[in-house]
Amino acid sequence: MSHRGSASDPEPECGARADSGSAIAEFALVGSLLALVLAGTLQIGLVIHVRNTVIDSAIAGARQASLADQSMADGERLASELITVSVGERYAQSITVTSAQQGTVDVVEVRVRTPLPVVGLWGPAEVWDLSGRSIVEDVDRD
Repeated sequence: MSHRGSASDPEPECGARADSGSAIAEFALVGSLLALVLAGTLQIGLVIHVRNTVIDSAIAGARQASLADQSMADGERLASELITVSVGERYAQSITVTSAQQGTVDVVEVRVRTPLPVVGLWGPAEVWDLSGRSIVEDVDRD
């Protein structure tokens, strides 16, 4: 005795085959979305790394230039070398060193205009204007 069509019976075989293979399509969609999120996260990490490295190098260059026995060119050279070794020569193309008085002290500022890394280390040139400052050493002052 056959009782086809009752509510307690499992679905017919033709219904089970209708959604076979959908797991593969779902995996492809979810996998590509997760890969995109991972790539974006890695790129943001790279952008933060480049920014921090360039600022740190500018600060080191400013400290070097602010020493009593050093010149502005020494600070620019150090900042350029640090940036070139860390993230590449392309990021050390536009470095300026200036000295200004703020209140009663002289301050050296190293400004670096660098590319903004959009895809890997590639991006539009001289978009970021990052700087580091240091108070000039005064050996004559008590």
